[in-house]
Amino acid sequence: MSAQPDTGVTEISTDLVRQLIAEQFPRWAHLPVRPVEVGGWDNRTFHLGDAMTVRLPSDEGYVLQVAKEQRCLPALGARLPLEIPTPLAHGSPGAGYPYPWSVYGWIDGQTARPDRIDDLTRFATDLAAFLRALRAVDTDGGPAAGPHSAWRGGPLSTYDAETRAAIETHRDRLPVDTVTTMWQAALDATWAGPPVWFHGDIAHGNLLVRDGRLVAVIDFGCCGVGDPACDTVIAWTLLSGDSRAAFRDALGVDDATWARGRGWALWKALITLDDPEPERADGARHVLGELLTGHTVSH
Repeated sequence: MSAQPDTGVTEISTDLVRQLIAEQFPRWAHLPVRPVEVGGWDNRTFHLGDAMTVRLPSDEGYVLQVAKEQRCLPALGARLPLEIPTPLAHGSPGAGYPYPWSVYGWIDGQTARPDRIDDLTRFATDLAAFLRALRAVDTDGGPAAGPHSAWRGGPLSTYDAETRAAIETHRDRLPVDTVTTMWQAALDATWAGPPVWFHGDIAHGNLLVRDGRLVAVIDFGCCGVGDPACDTVIAWTLLSGDSRAAFRDALGVDDATWARGRGWALWKALITLDDPEPERADGARHVLGELLTGHTVSH
C-alpha cells in the first residue's frame, strides 16, 4: 500500500471516514469502516460495511474528479459490458477534511495480475471490447480533456518538456537516440479524429478479475472526451506478445494511435524511473524494456 500523501490536512484515516459518515450520512454510521487492500494514491479508499466504499481525494488536484464521476458514471454504466463504480452519495468537506468525497457500491474482485488471469489473451480482448463500447457512447456533455484528466485525452505535447528533461536526467541509463526517436514519433502522430470517451487510467490496479476473468473497470477519475490513445498503455504495462497483439487487433486502432499510446507509456515510465516506491520504479523499468523491445522488433 502506498504511503499516506502529505495533504497538509487531517490524516485520511478510518477515524476520519467514520466521523464524515456519522455527520453526513448517519443512516450508515453503524457500519464498520476499514481500509481496502490496495488503498490508492490519488484517492484513498475504504470499505463501508460489506457493500460500499468511501473514496476521498488525497490532494486538491484530484478534487475536480469527484463531481465528474458523480455525474458521468451513472450515464456510462448502462452502456458498458463490464461493471463500473456506481455513486451512492456525494459527501462534502467536514471534520477537518477540506474536499468533497464519494460513496460507491462495492465491486467484488481482485486487481489484475498475470497470476490471477486464466487467459491473458482473452483478458486482452475483453478489455478491448470494453474500450470499444466506451468509445461508442455519445459524447454530448462529456468533459473535454483538461486538468481534471491530468491532460489524458489531450495532446502529448503537454508533457514534452518533462519527457525530454527525464531523458536527459537518465541519459546514462537509456539508449537516448532510440528513446528520443520514439518520443518524437509519438508527438508527430497527431490526433485529428472526432472526440470519444476515454478512461484515462487503464492500469492493472483499476481492472478487477473474478475467477480468472475481467469483470470490472474502476477509477474513472481521469475519464473524459478526446483522444483515446492513452487507454492503450496497458499494452506495455501488463500485456505482451500474443496478448498485446490480440488487444491491438480487437481494439482496431491505427498506427498513429498506437504510436501515441507508446508515447504515453514512455512518458510515465521515464518520470517514475526513480520513484521512491520500489514497485513503481520496477514497473517503470519493465515498461521501458517492453517499449524498447517492441521498437526494435518493429524497426
